[in-house]
Amino acid sequence: MRLFFLLLTFTLTLFTMTGCDKQATSQVHEIHYDRDMCARCAMVVSDRKNTVEAINPATGKYYPFDDIGCMILWFDDEQIPWKDKAVIWVTDAKTGKWIDARKAYYDTNNITPMAYGFSAHKSKEDIAKGEEIIDFDEVVSRVKKIGR
Repeated sequence: MRLFFLLLTFTLTLFTMTGCDKQATSQVHEIHYDRDMCARCAMVVSDRKNTVEAINPATGKYYPFDDIGCMILWFDDEQIPWKDKAVIWVTDAKTGKWIDARKAYYDTNNITPMAYGFSAHKSKEDIAKGEEIIDFDEVVSRVKKIGR
């Protein structure tokens, strides 16, 4: 009987320890286009050139968005305490590849899912000559002015 309890205790301890080994990740999570819904407006995420993903750095939980404007307003609407530490990925408007939203360059006159008009680019050279080029902080400022 003692052996049984000893084995039971060992087994439960082993399961408990392996369950605590999860680590939060800041890597891009796969978006299921045409199935995943925007965390703010609940519209289906389908535009592969304007998709945004915000990741809680403490838990690794990710939140998909159909437009960068939705993400910016969601942070404020929901009073997200980790917004300044969030890992934010956005798809490059030219290639559709994921890039760091805080390091991206944005142009301002695009058709986007929620009509905020900001599309991300990995480099300034990818934006057409004569187009206005702004950074992430300016996108945040302008989205807050637009509201909705």
